Amino acid sequence: MQKKTKIIIGVIIVILLGGMAYLIISLRSKDVVITEMTKQFDLEKEELTDEYSQLTLQYEGYGLRIGNDSLATMLDAERYKIQRLLEELKTVKSTDTKRINKLKKELETLRGIMKHYVAQIDSLSALNSQLRSENKAVTMQYHEVKQQASVLTEEKKALTDKVTLASILEARNFTIESLTNKGRKATKISKTAQLKFSFIINKNISAPTGEKYIYLRILQPDETPLVKKNDNVFLFENKYINYSARRPIEYEGEEVNVVIYWDVEEFLHPGTYRVDVFADGYIIGTTTFALKN
Repeated sequence: MQKKTKIIIGVIIVILLGGMAYLIISLRSKDVVITEMTKQFDLEKEELTDEYSQLTLQYEGYGLRIGNDSLATMLDAERYKIQRLLEELKTVKSTDTKRINKLKKELETLRGIMKHYVAQIDSLSALNSQLRSENKAVTMQYHEVKQQASVLTEEKKALTDKVTLASILEARNFTIESLTNKGRKATKISKTAQLKFSFIINKNISAPTGEKYIYLRILQPDETPLVKKNDNVFLFENKYINYSARRPIEYEGEEVNVVIYWDVEEFLHPGTYRVDVFADGYIIGTTTFALKN
């Protein structure tokens, strides 16, 4: 009886020892599994974090490429959302599989939105490229037209200058006489009471017709003009200069004989005098004469 009891006790002990050994082995296996699962969760979280970071950089890169304010604002909104989710991901435990999976779905949604924006950006880029090409072509056309206009302007100016030159009167055949107070020829400068200036204005069918003033400007040997009044002036080359004498004529395009007198009321110095004749704002003739003692 005792021997049988001892055998039963021995069997029970063996069973207990076997059960304990199995329990220990099971617990160790469970720890290994948990450790491996934790490593896997950490790896998945790390990979997900990297993907969020890369997506953030992509949004920033595309944001720099566009000049559309509205689209740039929407891209910034999505980028801020990714950054917020990335910060949340960093605080989530690796073992929180429910939240990790939700963040994975959010990532796929954000990638889809990114593809939509990329399509818009590429479309805008192509449009901008086309507009730049068109603008370049228009600019080239503008410069060509401007250059043509400049050439036409120069040609028109040259033609206008030719017409202007053709319309300028010309005085010729000058005769200057020194006269006494009796109208006779003066042989001495001291006897000169009047200077008589005679000349012919040529025929010119291109010149404007009608009444016009002929201005006479007498320059003394020292280059100062003989004038009766300081306010006797006329416009020449955009400034007013003094004239010595003037007279109106009626010009109809044919030759005109002109005579202008200068009454000597001042002391005349001996020497060479110059006479310039003006009409229509142009100098139309010049000559010199000498007065001797």
